[in-house]
Formats: sequence, structure tokens, C-alpha cells
Amino acid sequence: MRIPRVYVNQPLLAGHAVLLPDQAGEHVARVLRLERGHPLILFNGDGLEYDAQLATLAKRAVTAEIVAVRETDREAPLRLTLAQGVARGEKMDWILQKATELGVVRIVPLVTERTEVKLDEERAERRLLHWTNVIAGACEQCGRNRLPALEPPQKLDRWLGSLGDNPALRLALLPDGDTHLRQLPAMEDGALLAVGPEGGFSAHDVALLGQGGFRGLRLGPRILRTETAGVAALAALQAFYGDL
Repeated sequence: MRIPRVYVNQPLLAGHAVLLPDQAGEHVARVLRLERGHPLILFNGDGLEYDAQLATLAKRAVTAEIVAVRETDREAPLRLTLAQGVARGEKMDWILQKATELGVVRIVPLVTERTEVKLDEERAERRLLHWTNVIAGACEQCGRNRLPALEPPQKLDRWLGSLGDNPALRLALLPDGDTHLRQLPAMEDGALLAVGPEGGFSAHDVALLGQGGFRGLRLGPRILRTETAGVAALAALQAFYGDL
């Protein structure tokens, strides 16, 4: 029997009923056509799983009753941050979804010299809400009970200036990088992975990254698209140094 997982952005407590988000309620009641008493797994990002049962299926209000709480840790031991040059439309959604499935703990949308997506304050706020929903949906699918932290879109130089003495290994994906995966040192403190947007990092971006202590990581002889490069690098890092 399939047990749907639902992200609920509110405190959860055993023995209490909770109103499901509109989209999730619509999905379980109208799309999946589940009935009262059907089991659900709820999570809110605190690292726990909450066993629940559908309680009411009103047209505009679907609720579930929490019956038990479990600790289930599916977080990767390798702490990876993805700093991704903002890509257009569904490409960015796909990157966020796959990065979440691959266990990143933090995602930073970067505005670089070649970033084509223009985000004013209002649009950036809408994008941030949309991206959060994409990440939550990816956690529902892959079984994670903690959402990766999602930072607001920011310029590359500002992000680099915020790193301070962060001890994580600093890597930037560059087609002509001089470092290969098998040459990397141990990553006890995790890694920061910077990926350019469509068109890659400019020479100015590369200079800033170098000044910030980032080494150029080369994945191979082929130039990968932005929606491929970061995901491929994350998967490789998890295979070499993480839990894949």
C-alpha cells in the first residue's frame, strides 16, 4: 500500500489533527482518491516523521490525525552546499529538485556576470517561495525529513564576502579547471560547490572565485550544461566521499 508523504509547514504533535496544505489535500483527496483512515507520513523539516491518518475529506479542508512520531535520519554525512548561478525557468527547478535528492544541505542562487534571469525584489521573493515548494516536493519524494536551507538570490561577490573562514573545501566547476575529482583531499568539513549559469562563469567571476579560495574542478573533457554540471558533480562527490 502506498503511503504518501506530505510536507506541512507548521508544528506537529502526536494526538493532534492538522490541516493539510491546499495542494496536498487536493492531491490525496481528489487525485489519489484516498479515504478516511488511510495512512500518511507528515514531516515539517524538524528531522522527524509523523505517522498520521486521514481524518476529514471536506471539499476545502482535508485534515489528518497524527498517531505516532518517529526519528528517521536520511541526511548525507557529506555536507554539501550548492551555489548555483540562477538558470532560466524549469532548468532551475530541475537543479533544485535533483540537488535536494542528492543530499545538499544548503542552496545559494547566485547572480553572476552572465546571469540572464533578472530578479527585482518582488520577483525574487516570488521565486524564493516557488523554489521552496520545489524543494519541499523533492523531500516528499526522496524521503528527506529536513529541507535544505535556501538562501535568497545574491550576487557572487556578496556571497563570497559572507563566507568568512568557512572551513569547507571550495570548488568551482570550470571546463578548464586544473583539479579532478580523484585529486581532491578529504572533506571532513564538507564542500562548497559553485556552478555558473547558462554561459558559465565570466573571467571576472573566475577571478573573484580564485580570490575567495576556490579551486577549479574539471569533470571531464566535455562541457556540460548548467542543469547537468552541478547535478553530475554532486552525484560524483557523494559517490566518492558521501553515501552513494
